[in-house]
Amino acid sequence: GGLEVASDRLLKLIDKGVSVEQVARVTRNFTETGIMVHSYLMYGYPTQTVQETIDSLEMVRQLFQAEVIQSGFWHQFALTAHSPVGLNPDAYGITPHLEKITFANNDVQFTDSTGIDHSQFSFGLKKSLYNYMHGICFDTPLREWFDFDTPAPSIDPEYIAHCLDDETTHLPRATDKLIWINALPRVTQEEDFVTVTFHTKKASETIELDTDLGLWLAEWLEEMHYSTEETITFKQFKTSFEEEYDDIETLWDSEVMDIVREMGLLVL
Repeated sequence: GGLEVASDRLLKLIDKGVSVEQVARVTRNFTETGIMVHSYLMYGYPTQTVQETIDSLEMVRQLFQAEVIQSGFWHQFALTAHSPVGLNPDAYGITPHLEKITFANNDVQFTDSTGIDHSQFSFGLKKSLYNYMHGICFDTPLREWFDFDTPAPSIDPEYIAHCLDDETTHLPRATDKLIWINALPRVTQEEDFVTVTFHTKKASETIELDTDLGLWLAEWLEEMHYSTEETITFKQFKTSFEEEYDDIETLWDSEVMDIVREMGLLVL
């Protein structure tokens, strides 16, 4: 996935539509369901400061240490004439050096108003990432990856851990998509309840539910299945539950939904 610059300010400037916190949670969900995550990373984005570059590296370090990303690659920002930055360079603090061309402006030279030589970070970013991908050197101070002075990271060293720990206390946004990525569960009617059995390649789980709730949940998982044409949002799921039962938090924060998420429910 394209994490690009692991900085909330720059992700907002890019209009990426996500925060680092959301990326951490989504990649954790992918990882827990057996889907490996490769991240495309970027440095030298217009207006990016030295501090933001170091803070981005710290975010990446924590994501790898939390084992929610398995591989990645750093790319230095390159300007193209018809990208949002190329079409509106003043908004991004750059001056393009356009030349007469005969085919395409795929790599336009430019001057960044920050005056920073971002290429100096290339070796240190790539060397540190290589080590993180091999599960080592997480305790190495970030300054040691560079042969010039760099500021200390300003990010809480437990930032990503806190993002992941806090997930159970936060409901998804109304527009978040709910997608079921595994085989649909088997529902078995007992005398006064149902059992819902989940199977994945790695595990199986069975939960017992009130008959109405069990059938309701099974129907919604079928609606959420990745093969269906309609995308289900959390708002739809929440509205349906609260029409029949209690506040959605009573379900969402329950052990039942912990198992459902572990068995294949993604929140995107």
